Amino acid sequence: MSVVLITGASSGFGALTARALARAGHTVYASMRATTGRNATAVAEAVAFSRDNNVDLRTIELDVQSQESADTAVAQIVAEHGALDVLVHNAGHMVIGPTEAFTPEEIAHVYDINVLGTQRVNRAALPSMRARGNGLVLWIGSSSARGGTPPYLGPYFAAKAGMDALAISYAGELARFNIETSIVVPGSFTHGTNHFANSGRPADEATVNAYEERYAGLMEQVSQRLAELAPPDADVAEVAAAVVRIVETPHGKRPFRVHIDPADDGSEVVSVVADRIRTEFLTRIGLDDLLHPHN
Repeated sequence: MSVVLITGASSGFGALTARALARAGHTVYASMRATTGRNATAVAEAVAFSRDNNVDLRTIELDVQSQESADTAVAQIVAEHGALDVLVHNAGHMVIGPTEAFTPEEIAHVYDINVLGTQRVNRAALPSMRARGNGLVLWIGSSSARGGTPPYLGPYFAAKAGMDALAISYAGELARFNIETSIVVPGSFTHGTNHFANSGRPADEATVNAYEERYAGLMEQVSQRLAELAPPDADVAEVAAAVVRIVETPHGKRPFRVHIDPADDGSEVVSVVADRIRTEFLTRIGLDDLLHPHN
């Protein structure tokens, strides 16, 4: 069984994944910020779940916007268990609105959580994984990085695309340390997560109003049509189940990318081609050993 750290696990994909992995017998650290503040309820719910189901689900303070917080959390886990086996990058933040209406600082905030947050946690977690010569880094991406992308989600889509590019680069750079990479790509689940409900909005209301004159009700239309595309039995828990399957697949045999996309926005088609080209290119330049983890 593995020791697993999940970022952004107070709700949504993160909370579901933490519970699914704990049920499967793993020791899971569901990390979140403000464990004694706004997420105190989430902490209590996790404690109750662990007790009621006789599983090892723990919560830990970790703010992906703080290197000190990431370092402290990982150090605690390694001190308690001697190792961290699996790191799940799940923390993220969605914003909605016309891209022009976001200030550069607001867009930087989106990048800070979705992209730089993964870098902070990697810098905390990877040294111990490299020293051991083993581990799995699992990234929760988004079909928006390559699929059909409706407007008004530009900063979020750009950030998720940046995270995906970072994950791909890390895969090759970690392979010779015997650290494996998998990317789980959820589609647009309009129910079962708090992404849309907790999404941010731009502060520039004047620009928002100018766009509303030409794009009245656009976001509501997008949400409705995405919901209509998904089959009625689409279950957000499928994402958590996919993570469990990947974690429990033998080391070196895990899939590089798995799509869970009930709306089928075309991302998987593009990713198959992109990942094939990556494989072919690394082979052409004599670096095909970077395609799989090894000592």
